[in-house]
Amino acid sequence: MQQVKAVVAMSKGAPVEVVTINVPDPGPGEAVVQVQSCGVCHTDLHYREGGINDEFPFLLGHEAAGVVEAVGEGVTDVAPGDFVILNWRAVCGECRACKRGDLQYCFATHNATQKMTLAEGEMAGTELSPALGIGAFAEKTLVAAGQCTKVDPEARPAAVGLLGCGVMAGIGAAINTGGATRGRSVAVIGCGGVGVAAVAGAALAGASPIIAIDIDAKKLEKATELGATHTIDSSTTDVVEAVKEICGGVYEGAEGADIVVEAVGRPETWQQAFYARDLAGTVVLVGVPTPDMKVPDLPLIDVFGRGGSLKSSWYGDCLPSRDFPMLVDLYQQGRLDLDAFVSEEIGIDDVEAAFEKMHHGGVLRSVVVL
Repeated sequence: MQQVKAVVAMSKGAPVEVVTINVPDPGPGEAVVQVQSCGVCHTDLHYREGGINDEFPFLLGHEAAGVVEAVGEGVTDVAPGDFVILNWRAVCGECRACKRGDLQYCFATHNATQKMTLAEGEMAGTELSPALGIGAFAEKTLVAAGQCTKVDPEARPAAVGLLGCGVMAGIGAAINTGGATRGRSVAVIGCGGVGVAAVAGAALAGASPIIAIDIDAKKLEKATELGATHTIDSSTTDVVEAVKEICGGVYEGAEGADIVVEAVGRPETWQQAFYARDLAGTVVLVGVPTPDMKVPDLPLIDVFGRGGSLKSSWYGDCLPSRDFPMLVDLYQQGRLDLDAFVSEEIGIDDVEAAFEKMHHGGVLRSVVVL
């Protein structure tokens, strides 16, 4: 058992606190990781606000990179000293998806069995709920060994750790789910961290044109830096007509983009995505809706008549053991600018201030460096 400093959300809506927690020694199939960096993601804010569930207190943080310190019995894929990116989908290898070879869709992903706990005060011994099964706003964390993916140790932790959630979700939404490639057009609605990553993924795959859509000029500027060939300010422009005009100017007769990635998670933007795609095109929902949101009232003949696919993308349909090392190698080669996603590096005491900055849209990612 070790005691370390960590960021915990004690109750719904309350400011986060830096407290001391207990981290157990790793048991069978588990690993203790010394965290080097962890991105501040909107999902962590959703946990703090009670938007995920009410299993407080939460140990926040999940977009992380670090070094394996110790492993438990039976762990063979990683060893102490390995530089790893943490993921929140350790595949089981036994469910029906895994057995048919679709490990990226594993229906029984798992986390560490043991629980980290509060170490001090009246609530000492209280079990913590780690965000997405990771809990990495901490000097060290306990995870399932399958949540550790070994990558190039020369890579910058603050940059590659972001593959642990948002950046992988966006890149994967464009490439893995949407099938972006040469000769296909891509439009991305919503250019926060996930949406801009989808733009970068489309560019990496050679898609063109790549259309970035948002109401924030700074976000559209960042999307252009990462590969967007066109931008649309949706506060002043009809998105559907603008996408049709751009794509029709490149591919004669096109009635929209081949792939439209919706990275907002709202009914009205999903409806824009539906009508902004070409015939037989694909809509990819990667923005996370709230439970009360409903699919827009669409004429069924439009669903039938346009053909194509309406998909959702969970974690970019990624397989960490396949995708993380490849993307880190592309980063190391200068072909994928992960540094562009790091808006600032902060300390463990600055997470609450980073949440506040999210409301103003001025950062892609604040990254806690330990």
